[in-house]
Amino acid sequence: MEALSVGSQAPAFEGKNQHGELISSNGLKGKKVVLYFYPKDNTPGCTAEACDLRDHYEEFLAKGFEVIGVSPDSEKSHQKFIDKYELPFHLIADTEKEILQAYGAWGEKKMYGKSYMGVLRKTFVISEEGLIEAVFEKVDTKNHSKQIFQELSL
Repeated sequence: MEALSVGSQAPAFEGKNQHGELISSNGLKGKKVVLYFYPKDNTPGCTAEACDLRDHYEEFLAKGFEVIGVSPDSEKSHQKFIDKYELPFHLIADTEKEILQAYGAWGEKKMYGKSYMGVLRKTFVISEEGLIEAVFEKVDTKNHSKQIFQELSL
C-alpha cells in the first residue's frame, strides 16, 4: 500500500464512536478534521496525547477543526476513557482495524527484539475537501496540539 502524503485524498471511513453512533468521512465533508490514531485507551502515551488534545480542544474548534481519535479498543473502553479524562471528542472503535489499515496506521512494530503487528501512532489533518494537509508520524504525545498548530502555521 502506498503511504498517504500531503495532497493525497484521505481514505473514506466509517466507524462507531463511544455511543455506538456512526461517524463517517461523508458526514465530515466540509469540515477540517484532525484524525489521530493511537494504540490503546488508558496507557501513558495515549492518555498524554488525548489529554493534550483535550486541553487545546477549544482552540481546535475555534480554528474550525473536529478532533477524532481511532484505536482498536471497544466502544465501552472508549466511553470509560472519555469519562475518566473528560475527553470532549469522538473516539472511533476500529475493532476490525479497517480504518487503521486504510491510513497505514496498522503495521509491524518491534519491542525487545520481537516483531508484532500493532497500531502505529499517526495523525492526519484533513481539509474540508477531504485532502490530507499534514501527516504526523513522530507524535510528541505531550505536545501534539502544539506540533499540529506549528505545522499548519495556526
